[in-house]
Amino acid sequence: MYILSETFKRFFDSEKTSGIILIACTVLSLALANSALGPTWLAIWHADVAGLSLGHWINDGLMAIFFLLIGLELERELYVGELSNFRNALLPVVAAIGGMAAPALIHFAFNTGLPTQAGIGIPMATDIAFALGALALLGTRVPPALKVFVVAFAVIDDLGAIILIALFYSGDLSVTYLVGGLAVWCVLLLLNRYARVHSIPIYLIGGVVMWALMLKSGVHATIAGVMLAFAIPFWSTTDGRPSPSHRLENLLHKPAAFFILPLFALANTGVVLDGSLESAMLDPNSLGIIGGLVIGKPVGILLCALLTLWLGWCVLPEDLNWRHILGAGMLGGIGFTMSIFITNLAFANQPEMIDVSKLAVFSGSLIAAVLGSVWLAWVGRQTDIETAPPNESSNA
Repeated sequence: MYILSETFKRFFDSEKTSGIILIACTVLSLALANSALGPTWLAIWHADVAGLSLGHWINDGLMAIFFLLIGLELERELYVGELSNFRNALLPVVAAIGGMAAPALIHFAFNTGLPTQAGIGIPMATDIAFALGALALLGTRVPPALKVFVVAFAVIDDLGAIILIALFYSGDLSVTYLVGGLAVWCVLLLLNRYARVHSIPIYLIGGVVMWALMLKSGVHATIAGVMLAFAIPFWSTTDGRPSPSHRLENLLHKPAAFFILPLFALANTGVVLDGSLESAMLDPNSLGIIGGLVIGKPVGILLCALLTLWLGWCVLPEDLNWRHILGAGMLGGIGFTMSIFITNLAFANQPEMIDVSKLAVFSGSLIAAVLGSVWLAWVGRQTDIETAPPNESSNA
């Protein structure tokens, strides 16, 4: 029987609540954008604040803090979590790779040679908050091991998105600023590894400097958040003494869940729904996004997971079967936050294409959420019937 740790339970509760708030903020933003207040609502995010638009500060500034949290979570998983054991990690890692490759191939098949080919990374992402929110609604119908599997492959998925952003969605490169940012990172690593500095404020000050240099370098500034996470000291809490990484992760969870991500949703989901957008939903880019999220994710995750099991590289936890993995893959098609984030980068300065892509992300994510939830509810029902004593099963 799989037993969830208290840390994981707190993480799961935070993420599921965040998913509910994100839905509310999305509905509110869409409603305002399509009301008489629409022009004013959209203009708010373009207001100039210290030389950058408010939306720019949110997407490049506050989201860097969110990426710092992702990096801290990834660090924890790699050191003491589900990804710390090679055989345990292999299944979600390979599943995540399949869940990124298959959607990318579907989008590429629809858009190869077209200007919209830049959107290939949009359906590759998984929104961990929404995926866990959907699992939370299923309650005890979902075995604990499936929740851990979803978190593990979603964390790897986030890492894939980070690499994608760094390699393909950065602007013109300034070597000087990039070298400066890397130099600051190296100093922070030295403070951690050799000087044994454990003061969080020192690392945060260095992180702000690194963020500013990355912003100037052309590499997307949010990458600084992930780099900073791996410079902050981490150790196991078995002796009861939390590491700076643990303390900062706990500190950031609520601001990220209840402020940063909702603000991101408000700033980025205000799409004006007119006739041209609805017709554009059938263009190759939209079909590639929806097909990648709804079909590519579950197919890629299931096939790669089954291949790993067939090769004998790992085994399924005792509470799981292939039907659970398929359901997890369906929920992996909820792209939302990361997909919208990549949309803004893929089609920078193309507002109409951004709106069309966002609408496709909304549609694909909604379909994936419904299909995954219905499927896993059915699987839970079937599992109850199969495991019930004969007299109870006959009455079910």
